[in-house]
Amino acid sequence: MDAPAHRSIPPSLFAFSIFYGGMVCIAGVLGNKQVSLGPISRLGPLVGLPPLAVEAGIFAFLLLVVTSSAIAELHGQKVAGRLVLIGFVPLLVSMALTLIVLALPAAPEMSPTHLAAFDQMMGATPWIWAGGIVAYGVSQTLNVTIFSWLKGREGGRLLWFRAATASALSQIVDSVLFISIAFGLSAVGWLMAGQMLAKVVLSIALVPPLIYAMVAIGRRLDA
Repeated sequence: MDAPAHRSIPPSLFAFSIFYGGMVCIAGVLGNKQVSLGPISRLGPLVGLPPLAVEAGIFAFLLLVVTSSAIAELHGQKVAGRLVLIGFVPLLVSMALTLIVLALPAAPEMSPTHLAAFDQMMGATPWIWAGGIVAYGVSQTLNVTIFSWLKGREGGRLLWFRAATASALSQIVDSVLFISIAFGLSAVGWLMAGQMLAKVVLSIALVPPLIYAMVAIGRRLDA
């Protein structure tokens, strides 16, 4: 009887999968801080919005978008889609661990100030948890789908355009879903518009150079 064939994992897929899992977990933590975007923040008043600010978790989410797009470029849509599904594992486990740690009593030696800050930062309503889960799954799947569809039309050309377009559109959907679920329809308006505008600008500015760098790293690892 022949021995079963061993399935080898490409080095780029192995490395990027680990990186992807880390970004899934840290995005929610970074999202507790609102950051000003310098010149980008002044775009708000130009279109009738307050000065733009965005939750810092967007930087981790953009890296998720770049990573899934790079894997779709290197290994195909099916593999990238599977990575998005597997990403639910660290996301849900990190949420469960957060709830367990919040429920455990603090050590007497811990400063009450530090404890209050930790509880405030890590605590979230069930709707915020639900909004994060739904927005992650839909937006990341949409990103891979759009990126791969554009690749089918353009072939291997215009990597920067495919990545930026998929990122911008998926981030718009991410904002709509998360804000609607987490904060309700009362938050729809300037908050959602500001978030979408900031995320589109960041997608156009940051995703093209990052996708070229990550694809180059992936090809070097696989070589």
